[in-house]
Amino acid sequence: MDHAQTSGPGPVMNTLSTYMSAARTRPLPADVAEHAKHHLLDTLSSMISGSELPPGQAAESYIRAHGGRGPATIAGLALTATPSDAALANGVMAHADETDDSHNASRSHPGCAVVPAALAVGEELGVDGACFLRAVTLGYDVGTRVVEAIFGAGAALSYESSLSTHSIAGTFCAAAAAASVAGLDSRQMRWVLDYTAQQSSGIRAWQRDTDHIEKAFVIGGMPARNGVTSALVVRSGWNGVDDIFSGADSFFKAYAPKAQPERLVGNLGERYEITQTDIKRWTVGSPIQGPLDAVDMIRSKRPFEVDQVLRMTVHLAPTVAAVVDNREVPDICLQHMVAVMLLDKTVSFHAAHDKPRMRDPAVLRQRAKVNLVRDEELSKLMPVRVTIVEIELTDGARLSERVSAVRGTPRNPMTRAEVIDKARDLTTPILGREKLERLIETVYAIETVTDIRCLRPLLQYG
Repeated sequence: MDHAQTSGPGPVMNTLSTYMSAARTRPLPADVAEHAKHHLLDTLSSMISGSELPPGQAAESYIRAHGGRGPATIAGLALTATPSDAALANGVMAHADETDDSHNASRSHPGCAVVPAALAVGEELGVDGACFLRAVTLGYDVGTRVVEAIFGAGAALSYESSLSTHSIAGTFCAAAAAASVAGLDSRQMRWVLDYTAQQSSGIRAWQRDTDHIEKAFVIGGMPARNGVTSALVVRSGWNGVDDIFSGADSFFKAYAPKAQPERLVGNLGERYEITQTDIKRWTVGSPIQGPLDAVDMIRSKRPFEVDQVLRMTVHLAPTVAAVVDNREVPDICLQHMVAVMLLDKTVSFHAAHDKPRMRDPAVLRQRAKVNLVRDEELSKLMPVRVTIVEIELTDGARLSERVSAVRGTPRNPMTRAEVIDKARDLTTPILGREKLERLIETVYAIETVTDIRCLRPLLQYG
C-alpha cells in the first residue's frame, strides 16, 4: 500500500505549490528584478569574502577532505564539489562575515541559504540566468512566510525560544529556490516541502559559538545543503506526503500549534519578500547597523575628532542589545565596533574582522566610553529596531540621533551604486578589480546569461 498518497493537499498547499512550480517561467516586475540583483551580488560578495575567514577556512578543509569533486563552484577558491557539498560550503562562507542580508519580519538571513542552493543546482543542470534569478526570488518568498506563519497570532516562537528561526526559514528558502531551478511541477513541490519540513532544524545554541563556524553552519551552510537535498531527491523520483502543512501530525503542529498557515500564501505574487529584506551597509551584525548609522549621521552634521568624545550612550531594545553586548567576536560586538567607528570614521570589512584589534589599547580607550542601555521603551516599537545614540563632547556639547530606518532596510534602501561599492570593499582583495567588475556587470545583466555555469571563473581567484 502506498501510504504517501492517502490524503490530498489542502487549499493553502495547493496555492503555494502551484505558485512555486510556475515561478521558474513567471517574469519578475522590473523593480523586483533590480532588488534581486542587488541581493545576488551582495550574497556572492559575502561568499567570496567569507572564504578567507575562519568559517570559510573550515568549509575549505571539509571540501578538500572529500576530494573537491563535482560540477558545482566553491566561491573564492579554485575548488568544485557535489551540489550538496558546494551548497554547504558556500552557505557557510556567505554567513562567515556578518555582511549577508537579513529579513527582519522572519528573523532570518535568506540570501546565505538561497543563493548557494540555487547556484549549486543551477550549475548541475546548466540553467539560464533568468531562471536562476526567478528561483532566487522565490526562495525569499517561501522560507520567510513559513516563519511568519509560525509567529501567527500568539505563536510560540520568540527571541527567547531555543528554536532557530534562521535555520527554519533558511531551509525552506533554499529548498524552494533549488526546486524552482530544478523545474519541479506542483506535486513535486509539495513533496519538496515535505522533505524540507523533516530537515528544518537548528537551535539557538549557536549564540555560544565564539568562532562563528557553528553559527555559519546553522544559518547558512546547513539550510543550503538541506534545501538542495530536498530538491534533488524529489527530482530523482522520490515521493512524499502531499501536505506537510496540514493534519494532526503537520509541521505546524510540531513547531507552533497557534500558527496561521494561511500566512504562507498571503499576498503571493504581490509582496515579494526580497524587496522586504535588508542589505547591510556595514559589515557587522544587524543590531549594530543603527548605531553606526547614527554616529555617521551625527558626525556629518557636527564634525568631531575622537579625542573630543567624553562619553557615548547607545539605546537599544533589550532583546536586540543582548545579541551584541560585549561579544567575543568583533563584528557582533557593539562596544568594539562603535569604538572602531569613532577612531576610523567608518567601518571597513577588514576592520570588522580584525580580532587582534579588540586588544588594541587605542580601541579599548574608546570602548570604555561606550555605554549600552537596554531601553524598555524601544521594545514597544519592535519589530522595528530603533536606535538612539547620544554623544557628549569634552566642550559640553551633547549630540544625539534617533535611527528608525537603518540604511539598507526597505524604508531606507541602498542604491545600486552603494551595493556595488560594498561588493568592491568585500571582494577586490580576493578577485582583483578587473574580475570583480566583470562579475558586477554579469549580475546586473543576468537575464542575458544562457548558462549559469559561466559565473564560475568570476567567483574564484586566479
